[in-house]
Amino acid sequence: MSESAAADPAHGHHKDLGFLRTYVFSTDHKMIGRQFLFLGLLMLIVGGLLAMMIRWQLAWPETAVPGLSSIPEPYMYGGIIPPQTYNALFTMHATIMIFFVVMPIMVGAFGNFLIPLMIGAPDMAFPKLNMLSFWVGAVGGVLMLASFFVPGGPAAGGWTSYATLAARAQFTGVEWGQHLWIISLLVAGASSLMGAINYITTIINMRAPGMSYFRMPLTVWSLFVTAVLLLLALPVLTAALAMLLFDRMAGTSFFLPEGGGEPLLWQHMFWFFGHPEVYILVLPAMGVTSELLSTFSRKPIFGYHAMAFSMIAIAFLSWIVWGHHMFISGMNPLLGTAFMMTTMVIAVPSAIKTFNWLGTLWGGTIRFTAPMLFALGFVSNFLIGGLSGIFMASTPVDIFIHDTYFIVAHFHYVVAGIIFALFAAVYYWFPKMFGRMMNEPLGKIHFVLTYIFFNGAFFPMHFLGVGGHMRRIYNPTQYEFLQPMQDWNVFMTYSALILGASQIFFLGNFFWSLFAGKKADINPWQANTLEWTAPSPPPHGNFAVTPVVYRGPYEYSSPEVKEDWLPQSKQLPGSAAARGH
Repeated sequence: MSESAAADPAHGHHKDLGFLRTYVFSTDHKMIGRQFLFLGLLMLIVGGLLAMMIRWQLAWPETAVPGLSSIPEPYMYGGIIPPQTYNALFTMHATIMIFFVVMPIMVGAFGNFLIPLMIGAPDMAFPKLNMLSFWVGAVGGVLMLASFFVPGGPAAGGWTSYATLAARAQFTGVEWGQHLWIISLLVAGASSLMGAINYITTIINMRAPGMSYFRMPLTVWSLFVTAVLLLLALPVLTAALAMLLFDRMAGTSFFLPEGGGEPLLWQHMFWFFGHPEVYILVLPAMGVTSELLSTFSRKPIFGYHAMAFSMIAIAFLSWIVWGHHMFISGMNPLLGTAFMMTTMVIAVPSAIKTFNWLGTLWGGTIRFTAPMLFALGFVSNFLIGGLSGIFMASTPVDIFIHDTYFIVAHFHYVVAGIIFALFAAVYYWFPKMFGRMMNEPLGKIHFVLTYIFFNGAFFPMHFLGVGGHMRRIYNPTQYEFLQPMQDWNVFMTYSALILGASQIFFLGNFFWSLFAGKKADINPWQANTLEWTAPSPPPHGNFAVTPVVYRGPYEYSSPEVKEDWLPQSKQLPGSAAARGH
């Protein structure tokens, strides 16, 4: 069978596949991308509900509960949630949101769906490995959720699981909850490694003729760099998790000082993975944002090469900044100074991106669609998170604000702020994924409510942190110096509850549009990358004719760029795929 025949839906063998092979154990990258998306949205609901419970406890820690006086120590502090349960809530909330929401959607869903389409390939390099990566990741998610139902409850040692707390079962008061947490992340890490191998191989070997590296869309660049980071960072976390599991179950002492172990070794290994992990999460969001700002400003991205090289610089620098998480661990001040300098330097490539985004917007014909609004929301929130990060890069300042709510604010503006890019990507590529349009007015209502109450929930945390409000405390009113700031906790909780309720607009819009949304055109946004020259949704094999790329996605054929918005490929506009046949 010829290449074009294999790609053409009229000649492919995919129609003979049954329900299970088509929708469940599919090897089609587009279906696997959709599967990752639904997995991530399910876990988003779980993680969001856990966040609501955390905020409720912090706002009203002395809520009267019938029969509370009969509860034995250490559960006699008032409130609805016992202290041990509260520790489990913030542990599982952070773990689920990072490893089972942002990674499956931004890396798994959009990485799978977009990479072959954007580089003109019919599928991933290893379709069966791709299928396996999803199902292994889904098993990891099931194990994480199963930890809620084992004796003692889920892990309660914090999402960083610092030794010696997490290395000793008697410290956390749990057995299998922490075990399952470790095993779940080991399984999820294996899934991510499979995906990273597939992404790297596909991008290197399967680009369409003429698709050079510097003709790739920035979304592909971001996913390419992310895959490299995954490939190098995950083995370190895997080794650390295995050592932690051995300490808990096999009697070893990698992290236990009484057996000759070193608790700080866990911190070094975790954060050596953990800081590249931040960019594993944020780089796809940067790529998506770059794509959308260009499309809806009707302009080429400003400084394409600078944007690509800044991603590479971020990937390199992310390996030499992990010590800024450990400024108060007793490290040598000279070493702390080195980490302080590298942390400040890594702000430079992120600043390049921010200024290039502003350069893209400047003078553009901006269309304030729902995807564009969420992309702009990501830029503004990332800017706030990045600026607060400069404070923490300074060792003297970090000593004061470490383990306060200032850190929580920074982390949520950087990592939780990715949710804005996530929503932007869903609204933007939904027509290509499902062949229907999401409702624009509902999308804009969703944005306004999400943006206002996201900032209401997280911006006041900066004030609390400067005031000395500690992280991970169960009842702030027990501390006399925090009592004057309790009204902020109440305000943030109201904002968080409305923020959570606002997502009903998204979920309703998403599932209603799946079945009743307006049928999408091939290119409803007048975008410029290859995926918009395939039908909506694309058929098995993506393209009836292999595209031949003759320029980059941000290049134009005349100085009048506002309407001169031509596709990358010469062949596709007149092909059967482009006509929707």
